[in-house]
This record gives sequence, C-alpha cells and structure tokens, in this order.
Amino acid sequence: MLTQNTLDTLRQLKLTGMCDALEQQRAQPDTHDLAFEERLALLIDREVLHRENRRLDRLLKAARLRVPACVEDVDYRHPRGLERSRMAGLASCDWIRQSLNLCITGPTGCGKTWLACALGNQACRQGLSVRYLRVPRLFEQVRIAHGDGSYARLMNQLLKIDLLILDDWGMQKVTAQQRQDLMEVIEDRHGRGSTLIASQLPTEHWHDYIGSATLADAILDRLLHGAHRLNLKGESLRKAKAQNAESVDPS
Repeated sequence: MLTQNTLDTLRQLKLTGMCDALEQQRAQPDTHDLAFEERLALLIDREVLHRENRRLDRLLKAARLRVPACVEDVDYRHPRGLERSRMAGLASCDWIRQSLNLCITGPTGCGKTWLACALGNQACRQGLSVRYLRVPRLFEQVRIAHGDGSYARLMNQLLKIDLLILDDWGMQKVTAQQRQDLMEVIEDRHGRGSTLIASQLPTEHWHDYIGSATLADAILDRLLHGAHRLNLKGESLRKAKAQNAESVDPS
C-alpha cells in the first residue's frame, strides 16, 4: 500500500520516469540488493532520460522536418564536394548558438533538403528549436497572417526559433509584398537566430531573384555576411540510386 501511494504521488508530481523506474525495480528482485543511494540514483537518471526524450519529441514535432534524416547517415561516397570535417563542424551546432547562417546550394537531387533536415534533427537533439518551411509556404503563411490579424504573432514565433530552415529558395520570382515580408523575417532574426537556406540557385544569382536592388542588398547582407556555405555538385543522388537499383541482378 505504501509503495502504491508513492507511485500515485510520483504521477501527481509528473515524475513519470521515476514512477516507471520504481515499478521496474519492484519487478526485478536483483535491484533490491542495491544500496538506497544506488536505487535513488537509478530513479533520478531515468527521470532525466524521460524528460530529455519528451523534450526531443516536442522539438521534432514542432520542427516539421520534411524528411527523417540524421547526420550519422550522411553519404560521403557520392562525389558532391561534401567533406566530413565540414559536416562535423556544422553538426556541433555551434554556428546556431552563435546565430550564424548556413547556405546549401547545388543542383537538383544532390541532397540539399536531406542535409538541411539532418542538421535540423541534430539541432533538436541538442535542445535547440527548429522550424522547416518551404519558401512558398512561408510566403503563404505570411499572406494569411496579414489578412486575419495574426501577423505580429507569426513574426514573433519565427523570431524565437533557434534555426529556421527555408527550403526551395529561388524557385520563383517574388512580388513586392513578398520582398518586404522576407526583409522583415530576415531583419528580425539577424543576430538573434540562425537561418538555413537550401537552394538550387547559386548565391551569385540571389540578387536577381529578390529583384529590388535596395531590398536585395539589405537581405543578402544579413543572410550571407559571415555565413557558412555548402556548395554541392555532381549528379543527382536519386538518379544514381535508381541506376544502381536497375543494375542489381534480380535473380
């Protein structure tokens, strides 16, 4: 009865990890031989792990990453100019803590989105908040926010994110309103959060993509100054995988 009261109290205190660990200790006679301090340490460790896992689940859910990718699975065999040392530095996420940006450019199929999501996953695992958005979806959300009065709230949400991933940058020309909205997002986050841009368009063409010389200068100065860059090259990974699959003898 006393143990059940303890379990109920742990649940009321939302110490779910400790509660589960205590129930396991009751079911495992070997743990009864441990000293009180050792059993208590096991309970505390379990609670810490439980909370870390719950936080990671929340961060990953909020990030809405497009693909389930992680840095441990990066393929360095494909000749696309991706260096292990560069990826190791980026995987430390120190650049995010320093509010620096990252630009990943390269042709279709070279893994830009996958790498962006892998780094987003790594940031979540280190307790940092992440949000993945395709640029057209960002513009659509901002347009709706202008109309329903939620613009200030949306901008505040974007400001608080440690790493904002903007994919499909440069896919289509932007309107005057979209240029202004993009400027507001980039300006708000400048020096306060990191932005990762994934684009087929080389950075030297970004000025023409944005369109307005004055706003383009301001946006690119904030995005590219001091930013890390990954310029990928080579054939499509998807195409290479498809060719490899076709070359395998089905027998």
